[in-house]
Amino acid sequence: MTTLPNAAAAFPDPADPYRRTEQIFPRLTDDMVRRATGYGRIVDRPEGGVLYSRGNRIVDFFIVLEGAIEVLALSTEDGKPDTVLTVHGQHGFTGELDLLNGRETLVSARAQPGSRLLRIDRPHFHRMLQAEADIAELAMRAFILRRMGFIQHGLGGVILLGASRTASFLGLQRFLGRNGYPHEVVDIDRDPQAQVFVSAFGLRAEQLPVVILPGHKVLYDPGTAALADTLGLTEEIAPEEVFDVAVVGAGPAGLASAVYAASEGLRTIVIEGLAPGGQAGTSSRIENYLGFPTGITGQALAGRAQIQAQKFGARLAISRMVKGLDCSAHPYRLALEDGRSVTARAVVVASGARYRKLNVPDYERFEGQGIHYAATAIEGRLCPGEEVIVVGGGNSAGQAAMFLSRIARRVHMLVRAEGLAATMSDYLVQRIASTETISLRPRSTITGLGGAGTLEEVTWFDGPTGRSVTRPVRNVFAMIGAEPNTAWLGSCLSLDGKGFVVTGRDADGAPLADTFASSRPGIYAVGDVRSSSTKRVASAVGEGSVVVQSIHRYLGGM
Repeated sequence: MTTLPNAAAAFPDPADPYRRTEQIFPRLTDDMVRRATGYGRIVDRPEGGVLYSRGNRIVDFFIVLEGAIEVLALSTEDGKPDTVLTVHGQHGFTGELDLLNGRETLVSARAQPGSRLLRIDRPHFHRMLQAEADIAELAMRAFILRRMGFIQHGLGGVILLGASRTASFLGLQRFLGRNGYPHEVVDIDRDPQAQVFVSAFGLRAEQLPVVILPGHKVLYDPGTAALADTLGLTEEIAPEEVFDVAVVGAGPAGLASAVYAASEGLRTIVIEGLAPGGQAGTSSRIENYLGFPTGITGQALAGRAQIQAQKFGARLAISRMVKGLDCSAHPYRLALEDGRSVTARAVVVASGARYRKLNVPDYERFEGQGIHYAATAIEGRLCPGEEVIVVGGGNSAGQAAMFLSRIARRVHMLVRAEGLAATMSDYLVQRIASTETISLRPRSTITGLGGAGTLEEVTWFDGPTGRSVTRPVRNVFAMIGAEPNTAWLGSCLSLDGKGFVVTGRDADGAPLADTFASSRPGIYAVGDVRSSSTKRVASAVGEGSVVVQSIHRYLGGM
């Protein structure tokens, strides 16, 4: 932090964002400040005072000309004063990622007495980002690092208290983590600090999990929609607002569509039920995506794309599922599960696909309580020193097996086929073969699940031996096949026999010139949800970027 004399000593972790002082709290040059002045107005604050408070939406961007600005985080504990996170001096500036969207800000800011500031409102701030590339680069890097610092140190966030192996507790962790919201996890089964919170707030076991907010407000076992509303993660959309394009789904295809549409001047909104990333967002590491020779996690890739889309002005409506599409009139109207709606002149269907469920008795009982569809750090914390099972033979299953092999004592990889070569990239096949802690079990299927409350043991038919095997396995990662998320489309579009959206043909089946056009004009499909698409991140990104040209042609011909 800029207020610390020795950041390296205060933050010994080399990866800590706060060690990168010159990048996380940079100072603009005199020339940058001169150019920025054209986008705002100079204000004097002789008495100092609050510039904005935690929970405010659409806050302004401030550059210090004289004096200083203090940035504060509210305390989540009784008796503790608000924490001063940093003090911006001359030519320093406020803001982090929430300055790019309409969410509630995580921190407060106050000017010190005698300060002189350059104040830039939200519309002019976005114009400055587009026009002043060097200022944009400096600010965007700082915003990303500041949010990373919040997440790493639990600053400006909430406390999540509960039992680690329950579905609701894990679901809230995934929601907060994948949406980049700072939080501290307190596990009542492992963390000695847990009883302090239980006693202080008078909690009972049946009330868990709870989310403790600054100001000591407690949310008891909230759903993700209620949590998003309370934290201000949901976008406020005016009922009369009409977008040029609405993208349904924030996986790689949807985010690529949003980046290219917004960067080319289209009023764009992305609607996502859980968090950016889609299936790719749950990947522990993607190593064959162009431009990332050391690999990148799916969540990091999705996070960068989300920020990029917001930089160009795209809106992201998170935590609201689309439940229906009214295609009987134009503009099209998307009905959301909370009763609101979004209106757009063009629609991109990028709602992706989900992993299939195993056909095993009691399967639903253990979903989220031993059966998982992602292998990230959240799930990894449940597996140290244990046996785990990965079901599936595709790249996602392979990436999960490799990730878990560094944590678990043994990874049993169950596949129906004779091997992995036909369904998995060769680099993963070779790594799995050379990893001693992974046991590949071809021609094998799970036949039974057992446990009181949470999963405790798994039985499978073992192809190589022809015998039934039962092991004390508490975590199964199911990554088999894909089912399209198209139920919300109703009868609006033509679907193939498996429910994927047919593109390149009109309602009568006649060929169309546009590869990604659906059977209804102005509605397009990209990525995994599209019939005959290649189910890879790179191809999804390509389709999402290319479709924008079709949208331009359609809107231009209206």
